Amino acid sequence: MIITIDGPSGTGKTTVAKLVADRLHFLYFDTGALYRAVTWLAIERSIPASDIPSIKDMLQHFDLQMVDEEGKRKYLLADRDITEEIRSIAVTERVSAYSAMQEVRAFLLTIQREFALKQNVVFEGRDLGSVVFPQAEIKIFLTADPVVRARRRHEELVRKETKATLDQQAVLEAQRKRDAYDSSREIAPLQCPNGAFVVDTTDLTIEQVVEKVVGYAKDKVAL
Repeated sequence: MIITIDGPSGTGKTTVAKLVADRLHFLYFDTGALYRAVTWLAIERSIPASDIPSIKDMLQHFDLQMVDEEGKRKYLLADRDITEEIRSIAVTERVSAYSAMQEVRAFLLTIQREFALKQNVVFEGRDLGSVVFPQAEIKIFLTADPVVRARRRHEELVRKETKATLDQQAVLEAQRKRDAYDSSREIAPLQCPNGAFVVDTTDLTIEQVVEKVVGYAKDKVAL
């Protein structure tokens, strides 16, 4: 079974996806980490999104390793642990530009689909139910009030002590820009997939959201 959980940042996608996978004994796959890793590498090599030939060459040598240690997933690129670096503000501000590239999406699409072969997986991202796995048995689309989303994101940054001085208003503005870009881009825009269960997480706890998603999955199996 494939479960896709899509939605903008700050809706709780990552936490919910991990907990749902754990509850159902499924594998968990964070597609956003793939795009962030590509973005991080492009920044590291000073390759702008406009330089398509260099991006194509970079992807030919892109070998991201996902390692689970003590219940935590680490992302390694050429044996370098980039787990924290791909969550930086610099990557967050630029990931939409690289994610919108057809060359990048086509390359990562293959990785995602190969991972899903003959496995039960919870995939989390922005276009999983609409583009990558339109045939998924369970599609979830998470939403939340923009201000609440910005507050959650700001709290996350403070916890990680990265850009802790960045105020919530600045986070909200950056979020609005990314939402507008992701929703209007020509290739794989952020949208609610056909047949998806829409869950507004604004006033729900993480456990309540998890219960809803797990319930949808169990209902499907019972049919």
